[in-house]
Amino acid sequence: MPSDHYFSAAPASAENLRTINVTLAGRELEVTTASGIFSPDRLDAGTAVLLSNMPPLPPSGDFLDLGCGWGPITLTMALSSPHATVWAVDVNERALDLVRRTAASLGLDNVNAVTPDDVPDDVVFRTIRSNPPIRVGKSILHDMLQRWIPRLDERSDAWLVVQRNLGSDSLQRWMAATFDSSFSVHRAATGRGYRVLKVRRHGNPPTAPIAIAE
Repeated sequence: MPSDHYFSAAPASAENLRTINVTLAGRELEVTTASGIFSPDRLDAGTAVLLSNMPPLPPSGDFLDLGCGWGPITLTMALSSPHATVWAVDVNERALDLVRRTAASLGLDNVNAVTPDDVPDDVVFRTIRSNPPIRVGKSILHDMLQRWIPRLDERSDAWLVVQRNLGSDSLQRWMAATFDSSFSVHRAATGRGYRVLKVRRHGNPPTAPIAIAE
């Protein structure tokens, strides 16, 4: 199925529902996954690096998981901040259905699993946490980030995990050059061949140009 990717809107492959056991937000969970989505058989290494290196979440507000897949980041945020609203965004309808199934099974009523165009335009985010779909290609990835990063609230952060061999350093440089001086970009952590990149939207725009911190 050469045209069937985890970033396909409607995967053509058989669904092949299955359950896997994972630990998220300090809890042992059974989650539902399927074929035609990203990393259906395990918590992928990049997401594990992000979850182990990101700071505590705000207690409330709107959160965004961009490219949610079956939902490990979404579920972690929803469990950790039950008073927040977590937007699980993906183009893959199968992935969104899986997030809804698992959220319902866990009694999480603070998850909205939707396509990008279904997020209201007036929503701003207290945090964005993402293992972005690098393999969609640089142009589409850049368009995604230019769409969503500016929707960070003031004094709020985005945390992205990107594999070093898939261009994390060049993505860091691009973000630093692309977003205006009200944003700062730096590498927050490394592990297992991945970089965790932090994008901060400041309350008062800094006067100096954005610097890339190693």
